[in-house]
Parts: sequence; structure tokens; C-alpha cells
Amino acid sequence: MIPLSYDAHSAFSGKDLAPVTDAAPPIDLFFARTGMDPVRAAAQVRDALAGMDDGELYLEYAQSESFAWDDGRLKTASFDTSQGFGLRAVYGEATGYAHATELSHAAIARAAAAVQAVKTGQSGHLAAGPPRTNRHLYGADNPLESQAFAEKVKLLQAIDAYARARDPKVAQVSATLSGEWQAVEIIRADGQRLRDVRPLVRLNVQIVAANGQRREVGYHGMGGRRPYGGFFD
Repeated sequence: MIPLSYDAHSAFSGKDLAPVTDAAPPIDLFFARTGMDPVRAAAQVRDALAGMDDGELYLEYAQSESFAWDDGRLKTASFDTSQGFGLRAVYGEATGYAHATELSHAAIARAAAAVQAVKTGQSGHLAAGPPRTNRHLYGADNPLESQAFAEKVKLLQAIDAYARARDPKVAQVSATLSGEWQAVEIIRADGQRLRDVRPLVRLNVQIVAANGQRREVGYHGMGGRRPYGGFFD
């Protein structure tokens, strides 16, 4: 079973995706938004993994952004949207895996044909799925929508100004602000569905102080699975 902490972002790199709101649940992101039918998708997974020992369909949608401040100015600002799926089939000691950035029934069908190559004509026994907990370890709000672009740049500018005002020996201030909002849904062969929406923010600051030929570097970082709000209080 792929755990909910599975990082498939590097495999998925979709483009020109329809915009979504931070309140959109996974079923809207992966089905209503793409035109796929969740019942048909579950049937595809069941058929693809028939006779396998384990496996699942992993769906992912993510938005991310990053701001970098250096030498008294905004050096870079980026935004990215990605989507995709991975289909895994386990039979004995063999594992078949296929992935795509296209969320469609046709793409899932192609992936199913690829992973079935691990089966040798015999039947396995499907492993039991993980127990449900329904524990909320963090909120589902999209941090990218919590603050305006100008406010994020202003925060980095304020960090630079504060550090330089504290000590004239400060020669360089580098600060980065980044955020991500990721939604995942896992569909198993037995019909079990697991969903999670995961925000993530990070603020890093590096300061270089110089006194003659001597230079010292200080660094601090903070973040977590929450909105940007705490950085602006």
C-alpha cells in the first residue's frame, strides 16, 4: 500500500490545468473537474488488480509557489500546478508501476495494461487495506490563497529591513517563502478510498554579518502544515 505520505510530485508535471478553489475536495479535483466517473474509475482499478496481492491507484493534484529575496530585492517568484496518477500492482515479489500526468479513463486503461505484465497467469490474495482513522492532524485550507502576492513580498522586504536595522555589520540577508497545497486520493481494488488534503508552508532566513575580513553566517527556518498566517502576525 502506498502511504498517504508517498511523494509522487516528481513524477507528475501537468500543464494548462483548470483552476480550482481551496475548498474543492479531492473528489471534485479528480472527477468532476476532469470529467471522469468515480464509479468507473473504481471498476478500472478492480479489474486491473484482479488476482493481484496488492496495489492501488494514487491520484494527486498540487499547487506550489516560492519567493526568494536576496541582495535587497525579490530575486525569484514562481508558481506551479501539477497533477497525475500512479497505478501500482503487486504480485508475489514482483511490482508493476505506471504513471501519467493525464487524468482520464483512457490513461488509466493504458496504465492497467502495463501493470498487468507482473501477473504470470496465477491468482494472488488481495491484502487487507489500512484501517480508517478520520483523524484531522491539520487543516485543509490552501495557504497559497491566504495572503496576497504583494503581502508575501512585503514580508520578505520587512525581514531584510529588520535584520539590517539590528546591526550595521549585517552584509547580506537572504529569505525564502514557499507554500504548497496537495490533494491526494487512493483507490484500492476492494473499493476502499483514502483521501487527504495537505497544506505546507516554509520560511527560511539566512544572514551574513561581516566585521573586517571576518564573516559569520546565521540561519533559521520554520514552517508546518498550516496557512501562512503565523508568519504575518
